[in-house]
Amino acid sequence: MQYRRFGKTNLQLSVFSLGTMRYLANAENAKNTIEKALSLGINHLETARGYGKSEEYLGQALKNGFSVPRTQLHITTKIPPTPDADTMRQWINESIKTLNLDYIDCLGIHGLNTQQHLEWVQTKNGCMQAVQEAVNDGRVRHVGFSTHAPLDIILAAINTDLFEFINLHYYYFFQRNAPAIQLAAEKDMGIFIISPADKGGRLYTPSQTLKELTQPFTPLELNYRFLLSDHRITTLSVGAATPEELIEPLQVADSSDHLTEEEVTIFQSLENQQKSILKTDKCSQCYACLPCPENINIPEVLRLRNLAVAYNMTDYGKYRYAMFENAGHWFPGMKGNRCTECGDCLPRCPENLDIPVLLADTHDRLNGKTGRRLWG
Repeated sequence: MQYRRFGKTNLQLSVFSLGTMRYLANAENAKNTIEKALSLGINHLETARGYGKSEEYLGQALKNGFSVPRTQLHITTKIPPTPDADTMRQWINESIKTLNLDYIDCLGIHGLNTQQHLEWVQTKNGCMQAVQEAVNDGRVRHVGFSTHAPLDIILAAINTDLFEFINLHYYYFFQRNAPAIQLAAEKDMGIFIISPADKGGRLYTPSQTLKELTQPFTPLELNYRFLLSDHRITTLSVGAATPEELIEPLQVADSSDHLTEEEVTIFQSLENQQKSILKTDKCSQCYACLPCPENINIPEVLRLRNLAVAYNMTDYGKYRYAMFENAGHWFPGMKGNRCTECGDCLPRCPENLDIPVLLADTHDRLNGKTGRRLWG
């Protein structure tokens, strides 16, 4: 296992962290999963107030003790932003009590996703007053935020200079947040990548097309290598539901050097595949089409279409497309069938895409049963 400095927190975190949203079968399974992670060298556990019984199970396990001393174990929990200090103060106290801790290493403002959330954390007597109190009395060591926000909100949140670390989405198949990675690195923030296996493309169950294109590597391995080769990034989340699910990801835990020539060649072949299959229908993710009068997240809808058509990543596309209209500010935007063909986006598209036609095609390909966040 490799370890990296988590930005200005100066914590040395394992390059893989155990995300605890999915280990919730029961308390025994949670304890076994945590113990397996620790035995493999993971020293960072990430939970959240909103993850069902995750804090409770982790707290039970901590009370019983682990093979690793508390001083060598770094724990992050996340709490949603609030408009007032009193609610945040209460929630911090509850989380510390539930976790059976004297202090939390890292407290993340969970889901800083909207302009309103940004205003809440900048209000003089808002939630950050309670957070700062907890820092001052030692109950919280470091403060950051997690986000599923549009890029402009993420950049604005980084520029508040209120935070020491950031948890965000960034993968080979989703590089929209590259400017946020760069800005966070310039401000010496720790950078934690959310769910690269699942949100990064459901790469634990890749399509046959994707498997063939990435040989002799697996798609999951290549995505991990894409991220680990970038030394601005500190750690990647592994959301293991069982101890066994930790084995495959951690096989690349020591592979953090720069990309090899063979890996670069494969990434280039993936780019060429998109161009050759999509031809003039390829959305380059410039975001010039927004805002949409019907609040359709056009670039994200068309990104899912890109992946489904070019790589047969249809299962992933259906999984994410089902979140539209069902996950609130965690995955905002309407589905493609909401398009009224008003034409507002057409003159703004530098590639002259027939966006209404592509939105309709995406809906036909990917619309399925309603989805929601696991703890929505």
